[in-house]
Amino acid sequence: MSALAASPVKITGIETHKCRMDGREYLFVEVKTDAGITGLGEASLPSRVKITEEAVKWLEPRLVGRDPAGIEAHWNRLYYEENRWRDGSVLMTALSAIDIALWDIEGKRLGVPVWRLLGGNNDKPMRVYWSHWSAQLKQRTPEALGDLARETVAQGWTTVKWVIPRAETEQIRLRQVVTEIEGIRKAVGMQLDICLEMYETYSMRSALELARAVAPLKVMFIEEPVWRESNPALGAIAAQSPVPLAGGEGLLNRWQFRDLLEAKGAMIIQPDIVHCGGITEIRKIAALGELYGVEIAPHMWYGPIGHMASVQSMAGVRSYLMNEWDGSNMRKMHELTGGTLPLVEKGAVRLPDRPGLGLSIDFAAWKRRFPCN
Repeated sequence: MSALAASPVKITGIETHKCRMDGREYLFVEVKTDAGITGLGEASLPSRVKITEEAVKWLEPRLVGRDPAGIEAHWNRLYYEENRWRDGSVLMTALSAIDIALWDIEGKRLGVPVWRLLGGNNDKPMRVYWSHWSAQLKQRTPEALGDLARETVAQGWTTVKWVIPRAETEQIRLRQVVTEIEGIRKAVGMQLDICLEMYETYSMRSALELARAVAPLKVMFIEEPVWRESNPALGAIAAQSPVPLAGGEGLLNRWQFRDLLEAKGAMIIQPDIVHCGGITEIRKIAALGELYGVEIAPHMWYGPIGHMASVQSMAGVRSYLMNEWDGSNMRKMHELTGGTLPLVEKGAVRLPDRPGLGLSIDFAAWKRRFPCN
């Protein structure tokens, strides 16, 4: 063991960084120590980064002067003991950022990647999928989607997901999604797995109608057809749908996932490491899901810290299916991290061998290029 790993380390402060890229707000967190080790976390929360930043600052005096080691104990203290009003997306996102940063510090202090601390290995790449895949299409036609599908396969991707666009009527919307998938299947056959984000915009009846319409086209899953709080409705849809249901990106802890699983409302669970309590809690959610026989495909639509924490947290998880990935901004984030955020090859990413999360980020450069005004 190195002298640094054996010697006491103390947290000295927390610094936050806000950015806005392509209309989306990001909040990055640095937990600093007296040993010169800085842990990286992410607290991005759509339209709420300012209030989430205040929640992170509220946690700072509860961490300064303490050893960053003992991450589970930190999580329990901050969640259970600091205040009984402990839940909600803002507070859980702040806690998640701190938890991720503490894991990063521990890996750097010991000189090993986070995935190794978690008992994982790096024998094979981690499967990922391109989320919001077709969002940048200027002309949305089956032919255009077919062309995009060919390009996507040529780039090495194996799975894509998009939000089903709204339409004037329910039947127009239904026909539109069917013809779009038909266009993709005509172009690339079964070379792409297709997932559909329903964005909580369907009723139980219309969700089942869509599921039955797209099932012959071999859709991998449909996601959150109705309000994510509606566990009985999700369970009823799942019981009748010929296409598996996925969901859970808005759930904030293992107890909320237990309710979803008890209702049998998802065959694929999608916790978001930036909101559900960080690395510490997402591992518990994965273990819980395994008891119910479901797969896990973590949600991710934020910055490089969230991406890397999410995919590393799944190392060694038997029920891991794949991780959501921002394919549209991947190369930009790869560049802005000095090449430390991996690029997708053959539908997967390779975990880094560098200590901690393995990321290098120049926050000053981020803020110059993508200021949050």
